[in-house]
Amino acid sequence: MVSHLPSITALRAFHVSARCLSFTRAAQELNVTQGAVSHQVKGLEDLLGIKLFLRIRQRLQLTEQGKGYLPFVREALDVLHAGNDYLASSQQSGVLTVSVSPNFAAKWLVHRLGDFIAGHPDIELRISASLQHVDFSRSDIDMSVRHGEGNWPGLEVTQLCPELIYPVCSPAFIERYGCPIDPSDLSGLPLLHDRSRQDWPMWFAAAGVNQAKVPSGPQFDQTSMVIDAAVEGHGIALARSALAARDLMAGRLVRLFDVALPAPFAYYIVCPKAAAKTAKISQFRDWLLKEAQGDFRLWGKPDRLVGNTPCGEAK
Repeated sequence: MVSHLPSITALRAFHVSARCLSFTRAAQELNVTQGAVSHQVKGLEDLLGIKLFLRIRQRLQLTEQGKGYLPFVREALDVLHAGNDYLASSQQSGVLTVSVSPNFAAKWLVHRLGDFIAGHPDIELRISASLQHVDFSRSDIDMSVRHGEGNWPGLEVTQLCPELIYPVCSPAFIERYGCPIDPSDLSGLPLLHDRSRQDWPMWFAAAGVNQAKVPSGPQFDQTSMVIDAAVEGHGIALARSALAARDLMAGRLVRLFDVALPAPFAYYIVCPKAAAKTAKISQFRDWLLKEAQGDFRLWGKPDRLVGNTPCGEAK
């Protein structure tokens, strides 16, 4: 009884040699040397303890045991090929599970998915919203969109887009409070804050406003909530360009002034290196990048406003 299974390399060498009845032709088909094929077959015979071929006058002939063994080897290799075909097919279509932050899901991703879904009916998209960075080796997540500095060793990392931070408010807010003409005007208006409350002092400094104390206002622990509060007319928010783009395009928000801060972090598309070129991941990554690039052309410029400003002509 054989205690160890033969290697796939040895079985392929036997299978092709049995079909060709020539180590030389088998070597040509397998793109190896004749000696390598002969060595694999000899090792297989030693492992099995039987002769598979007779060498008669420099020609090969299968032994009776070799003839009996060949159908099993052929079937085993066919099953493995079928398994490879299945895996290749599953990489082209099937389920694609993507992890994103709740902010990114709510303010950027969900509203755009219709176009991707319509264009890729063979991909079953599953979105998982989480604040935690997933461990790809311990989950069924295929790829993720992460917010950070982009330093994740061992993973394939592609920046989605650079980000800027600038003030935005709703048209209804301007109707109620009037349009701020100068950055210093913002100090007398309701401002919205995230948890850090550090962005407004930095923006005032960049705008050349000597603001000793930034006015207090509602504070939210999620960036998406800050933007939604601005949409509802509750105040002026300092919004990240990526997350505010959809509301800006829809006219629910307007950008105030052309002073912008570079965001310290950005969004990145992340996946295991081994899976980076699979079709369904490549297709979703390409779609994400196309969407983000379109946003950035309109709303990511640091030195001008796009379209009509709320208080006059576009700059």
